[in-house]
Amino acid sequence: MEGFEEEENDNGASFRRYRAVDLIIWTFIAGVFEAIVTLAASSWFPNELYCLSVTIAVVSIVMMRWGGFAAIQAVVGGAVYSFLLAGSDVEKIVVYCVGNCFMMLGLVLLKIVGKEKLRANYMLTAVYALLMYLLAQMGRWIVSLFFGGEVGELFGFLLTDVVTLLFTIVVVLISRVPDGLFEDQKHYIIRTDNERRRSDGQDYL
Repeated sequence: MEGFEEEENDNGASFRRYRAVDLIIWTFIAGVFEAIVTLAASSWFPNELYCLSVTIAVVSIVMMRWGGFAAIQAVVGGAVYSFLLAGSDVEKIVVYCVGNCFMMLGLVLLKIVGKEKLRANYMLTAVYALLMYLLAQMGRWIVSLFFGGEVGELFGFLLTDVVTLLFTIVVVLISRVPDGLFEDQKHYIIRTDNERRRSDGQDYL
């Protein structure tokens, strides 16, 4: 993204293109990997109580990178997961797609704590991943109530997805290691551009 600050003169078109491409890639990751994991689990372990989903981990990372745009991956991941497990059951699709969107409440934590502070502290990162998991499960449960679900089903959502919780925390923590992966992308571009300018011996603000 060399000369990114100058490219902003064309109304941020370069940044929007970068964001669009990045979101498409992450949407592809959410859909394809959710499909692979769901099909593998249902084929290899059809009688197991526990299940695994990659959507919450993907949404957690994308929300750090792009904020509310992570709703795209939340819906896509929920749609793929519910369709592969229950076919064209509209109720299941709505429960997972709309329920997953409750993860957008995680933006409140990012706003209160600050993305950089949360990214730099592994304990805060783990708490963030846990919160995203709880929001997804609470969202699915709340939506299921509109379809006649039972109050006690909340424990079912939480217990059957405990493997997903562990997976989410581990993946989000690991995502802190590669430079720029678990980072607000506008901040990342400005930071790397300033680092490049310093290495070139240029003045920067």
